[in-house]
Amino acid sequence: MEDSHISLAHGNGGRFMRELIGEIFARHLANPRLDVDADAVHIPLPAGEVVVTTDGFTVQPLEFPGGDIGTLAVHGTVNDLAVAGARAQYLTLNVFVEEGFEVAMLDRLVASLGRAAREAGVAVAAGDTKVLPRGEGGGLYLATTGVGIRRPGLRLGLSSIREGDRILVSGPVGDHGVAVMLAREQFGLRGELRSDAASVLPLTEALLGLEGLRFMRDPTRGGLATVANDIVRATGLGVTLEEERVPVRDPVRSVCEILGYDPLYLACEGRVVAVVAPEAAEAALGAWRGMANGGEAAPIGSVGGRARARVVMRTWLGGERVLEELEDDPLPRIC
Repeated sequence: MEDSHISLAHGNGGRFMRELIGEIFARHLANPRLDVDADAVHIPLPAGEVVVTTDGFTVQPLEFPGGDIGTLAVHGTVNDLAVAGARAQYLTLNVFVEEGFEVAMLDRLVASLGRAAREAGVAVAAGDTKVLPRGEGGGLYLATTGVGIRRPGLRLGLSSIREGDRILVSGPVGDHGVAVMLAREQFGLRGELRSDAASVLPLTEALLGLEGLRFMRDPTRGGLATVANDIVRATGLGVTLEEERVPVRDPVRSVCEILGYDPLYLACEGRVVAVVAPEAAEAALGAWRGMANGGEAAPIGSVGGRARARVVMRTWLGGERVLEELEDDPLPRIC
């Protein structure tokens, strides 16, 4: 492409759009199933239950330590399938790019998305591109749909959770939220913290054969506290978390103390929260701690009875505080 910035002509269906799709999207996302001239494609699927998810992605800045909007779109979609017990097979990709967007940055972000997809073992099978008039978008938005396969009969969900179950997390929480905030260089703060954005498929597959696995969730928007409140709302059972056991990196804790945020409500993009039967907790932690992304896995709480159907945090000092369901946006949108 000769142009240095996206124009409305890149979305008109003509030569400029053909060049944009061919020289950026097809080049970086090429696979045998991607036919840029077809309106629909056939995708063969292996045996098993078909699982589908869809999501949208917006983040500022578009590139941040540890990732970018391209990797975020792949990992977010693959992870939603993974915590449902499925392995992603295909993605669709919808791109909404604003007039005036730098072509070099678009090329860089699509290349990053393509690498993340190949590393996750998933193919981008179909897509669409729209150019928004200047001022009507945030630079670049992405929307994806993921198709995955899980073994027949596997049932994971909130309805499987029982009183006495244990709650585990695969690693420190809040890294992604704080890394993105620091990348904005707002509030006069800077740092070297990297987002935890990554595929959680190895973490979830390590638990799938474990008898006593009830539920898995990736704690993205709303963080760990939101997952805990989802459990309470769906089951009518209480949740107790132990503050001293919840892993939080020192830089995350420091930024939260300065700005008045709670790391339990900050987004993660490469962690898994799992609920398991009490007798399965040690085996699950052992499986995770033997993996690169699970070395800091921790047991962080338990599911209680109906008498206290709320989320309670036992603090370092021995007191208790209630973690309410998120209502207002507690910080600038980061995903």
